[in-house]
Amino acid sequence: MPVQQPRPGPVAVLVVTWNSAGVLPGFLESLPAGMAGLDWRLVVADNDSSDDTVAVVRKHAPDAVVVETGRNGGYSFGINAGLRAAGSWAEGFGAVLICNPDVRMAEGCAATLVEALDTPLPDGGRVGISVPLLHEEDGRLIHSLRRESSVTRALGEAVLGNRRAGRFPRWSELVTAPSAYAGRTAADWATGALLALSPECVAACGEWDESFFLYSEETEYCLRARDLGLVTRLEPAARATHLGGDSRVSPALWSLLVVNRVRLFRRRHGLPATVAFRAAVLLRELSRAALGREPARAAVRALLGGPGAARPGHRA
Repeated sequence: MPVQQPRPGPVAVLVVTWNSAGVLPGFLESLPAGMAGLDWRLVVADNDSSDDTVAVVRKHAPDAVVVETGRNGGYSFGINAGLRAAGSWAEGFGAVLICNPDVRMAEGCAATLVEALDTPLPDGGRVGISVPLLHEEDGRLIHSLRRESSVTRALGEAVLGNRRAGRFPRWSELVTAPSAYAGRTAADWATGALLALSPECVAACGEWDESFFLYSEETEYCLRARDLGLVTRLEPAARATHLGGDSRVSPALWSLLVVNRVRLFRRRHGLPATVAFRAAVLLRELSRAALGREPARAAVRALLGGPGAARPGHRA
């Protein structure tokens, strides 16, 4: 197998922050090992934090490009602001690394991801987005790979639950098969805690969709890239720890996640399919709301458009 040549140009490491002072020091301390072997520049786009986020960056990473966006316009808004700032110095960059501030890369993680980009695939596509194996802080594997949403997958998750349905590609969006995480696996999309983007992908896809304040923005971007022949692929030799978000326990964030799934589905499918998809998603949330789960109750209210419907939130 031929050895891939190092990619030219620096890697832009782009982090969007919002009240992230608590997790940033660990992220910044982990960067030298995670980026080992690469020429890289750090860009931090801060969405109007009210804590010491910007001061933490200036203290621990004085050479970073800091973009103070002036408002909390959402995750895609921050990414776009960071990409514009990176464009002023990183013309000819080798890749863009989109990171959550609560990610901790293992040594050499980024180099493995960057080397995978532009790899030709048997179907004629190329790797436009590469992602690592993600683990919880306690070492448990995170099932980060996803299939595109469909009515049957939403129904399967409603009836069987994500984990059980995940064993059957037709019945779940979540990919849970151990074999998928043991090798290089292409997916429709992957969770966006850590994504490496090729220059071709950045140029072809353009800006991230700012109409998604939070959640589904990475889904939309990966699917848009896939439509252009630029595939998302897991690189299991690259590893990172994700300290995790709070969408599972926060009613506001969970409801926003659920509503945005339906919004994105509507963009890519006709009205009849969307009505069926929304009904399947609603069934899932109703079944969990009946068990007393408040995030599911909030999601039901949001899907029905009643009081307490989804409001914008932001991951730290």
